[in-house]
Amino acid sequence: MTVAVVGVGHTDFRSTTPDVSFKEQMFEAAVKAYNDAGVSPRKDIGSFITGAEDYWEGYSIFDEFVPDQLGATLRPVCTISGDGLQALLTGAMQIETGLFDVVAIESHSKASDMLSFTGIVSHGLDPVYNRSMNVNPFFVAGLEMKKYLSETKTTREQCARVVTKNKKNALDNPLAAYPANMSISEVMKSDMVADPLSRRDISPLADGAIVIVLASEKKAKELSDYPIWLKGMSWISETPWLESRDWSEATYAKLASKRAFKMADITDSRKQLDFVEVDDWFSYKELQHLEAIGICDKGQAGKLLEQGEFDRNGNTPVNVSGGRLGAGNLLEASSLQSVLECVLQLRGHAGKRQVKGARTAAAQSWRGVPTATGSMLVLGNE
Repeated sequence: MTVAVVGVGHTDFRSTTPDVSFKEQMFEAAVKAYNDAGVSPRKDIGSFITGAEDYWEGYSIFDEFVPDQLGATLRPVCTISGDGLQALLTGAMQIETGLFDVVAIESHSKASDMLSFTGIVSHGLDPVYNRSMNVNPFFVAGLEMKKYLSETKTTREQCARVVTKNKKNALDNPLAAYPANMSISEVMKSDMVADPLSRRDISPLADGAIVIVLASEKKAKELSDYPIWLKGMSWISETPWLESRDWSEATYAKLASKRAFKMADITDSRKQLDFVEVDDWFSYKELQHLEAIGICDKGQAGKLLEQGEFDRNGNTPVNVSGGRLGAGNLLEASSLQSVLECVLQLRGHAGKRQVKGARTAAAQSWRGVPTATGSMLVLGNE
């Protein structure tokens, strides 16, 4: 591909933000991204994309509320009703058409404004077969976790170790909302939500905004001294029905990564990727996703985690940013948080959590219960 990240901007991620509106969050992230890229939204950016879901926002046709704070008034603006990574991949495809040289992508979370998060998620269940049962989405996650643990012989202790690892990683991420030194015992003893899923196994919601600026190859070399190149990308929407999917593995992640890795000439993800950021909406999903994208065989992720393979100083660092569990669940913006971490690491700008010698990384996303939609992006600094 001939598209690169040339600018990133973000707010801090916080559990609640009563002092600012979502527009003010977006504006802060946009100003920082444009400054980082050295571009003017009124002169240089050809298209603006927001990754947002109307259900989260409480508005229909959300892109009507986007232009002002992004500097996009009377300019091409569209909403991708999906996560931020899907919006970013759409921006890359716009550039690949040759219609635009520079595209800005935004995604954000104002989860603290929601009064009924689980009710909104449950509304996404199939309206004929599932929604009428009034099922809590965490119950669905609990069922999947039980199936995954049973099929792979993964243990609750190994899932708890994901939580402790990611929250500890977040201690060195100044943006993170939920950093902590937490013991496996504390995770295991937290309130049971849907056996075997406990409260600590669930990533806590957070507010924040991220803006990323993409550019064509020629423009990227003009604008940036350290462009981060998009090497391979894909997203997959598997079956929408709970009854017809494989609950023991993340098929969407397996299919998306296979296509993205082929594009990026990745034949051995564990050897060729210096670190990965994978979705950890729930603790077990990190392990399930690592197996799906080929970092290890099915049923081996928990064992490798115990051996330190996925620690920051391990052979394959995973969620060095803290992931959703440590940085906070930013809803559709969480996948851009993964991309942000990849960009900072590949630039060598990640501070205390810097992965030494990082050249190639991957960011993987999942839109959460009840979807089977996931994306994969491979990035490199060469």
